[in-house]
Amino acid sequence: MSIGGGGEGYGGRERDRTGEEGAASAYGRGSAGLTTRTRLPGGEGGGGRPPSRPGRSVVTVVGVVVLLIAAIAFANRGGDGSGGGDGKGGGSQGGGAQPTAPTGQKPVQGGEGGIASGFPQSKQGAQSAAANYAVALVSSDIIKPGKRDEIVQRVFVPSEAGEMRSKMDKAYSESFLKKLALDEDGNPKDGMTYVSRTAPIGTKIVDFTEHSAQLDVWCTGLYGMAGEGSKNPVTSDWFTMRMGLSWSNGDWKVRSFKQKDGPAPVDGDNRASGAEEIADAVGQYGGFTYGR
Repeated sequence: MSIGGGGEGYGGRERDRTGEEGAASAYGRGSAGLTTRTRLPGGEGGGGRPPSRPGRSVVTVVGVVVLLIAAIAFANRGGDGSGGGDGKGGGSQGGGAQPTAPTGQKPVQGGEGGIASGFPQSKQGAQSAAANYAVALVSSDIIKPGKRDEIVQRVFVPSEAGEMRSKMDKAYSESFLKKLALDEDGNPKDGMTYVSRTAPIGTKIVDFTEHSAQLDVWCTGLYGMAGEGSKNPVTSDWFTMRMGLSWSNGDWKVRSFKQKDGPAPVDGDNRASGAEEIADAVGQYGGFTYGR
């Protein structure tokens, strides 16, 4: 059973965290084989290109760095090349947006219950809505019966809210919560912290009309139980959520969603933090409102 509903063959093997089977299964990560190919110099008797002189290599590198610095400085002037002053002794920044400046439409008008709302009826608005709704649908609150209804009512179109709530209630049953070491209200034991937090990496429009949109949201996240003796330690995850949105009562709302694994990068060599450090970070660092 797939809570996300609708369709198969979404880019290979699918995973639905909110599906009854998907919710009860552990999330695994595949391993990627890496191959290193070394190019050897030519064999004896010639054939190999002689190495360049160190002095020439150093001069070349320095020249490239100087050119890059000059190019960046020129770009930050605004691109007009005029070098006009601003009356304060500094160079003019021009009328163009700077590299770190936000661009695009204002993503939201406000938020209720920690979930953003009031998205523009545009492609950018749909992408902002999909990113924010992905965070809500894979949060630690969605498994709590007391908060699930509020999330469903705010995120889904009214015609789908009732059925979606019923499917989630079935998926996040007491027996499933027990497997996660959570009580019937979705709370962990004293000294433990349940973690399920999502961070969208990017969004992609698959199909768009004035009143409906289909998008992919590429996400990474954390999930598991932080605490001494946890049998489900916090780990990272990469997945893509396919989300169908409808324009309903002046805002974008979710019509359907489903998930698949990846794309996932090669694991880094970061030192794994202890359970206490992870639990403290989850409590100290708040989330974000995502805008396109």
